[in-house]
Amino acid sequence: MYVGDILRNNSPHLVAIGSNETVSIAANLMYASNVGALVVRSASRSKDAAVVGMFSERDVVAVIAERGTNGLAMKVAQFISPRPLVSCNSQDALTDVERLMARHGIRHIPVIDNGRLVGVVSMRDITLAFEEAACAA
Repeated sequence: MYVGDILRNNSPHLVAIGSNETVSIAANLMYASNVGALVVRSASRSKDAAVVGMFSERDVVAVIAERGTNGLAMKVAQFISPRPLVSCNSQDALTDVERLMARHGIRHIPVIDNGRLVGVVSMRDITLAFEEAACAA
């Protein structure tokens, strides 16, 4: 099974935020969109802006734990990882992506094909895909 199989079976629910937005806006956007992570784009939510990272529910909790509620007014850019973006493409095997996510301690990964963001896959998506495949066998 491949990442593309998940994207075909589930409508890609991409929710993005600009890196200059606040943690509070990010938390509200995740809540309103019912997602556990946001794609962070370089400056704006525009589809043309570069993907620079992911911002998750765990990140919101870490900001509040470290900075208190004052952290909610800080920019998302201050909390995304400075390391290169961990991503996959739709042709990657789910087992490989699962290992990649475990190695980096992440639960959401952007899917980028030919430089274009086409979706986000979560550890839950992968687990459900494996469960469905096992039930179908």
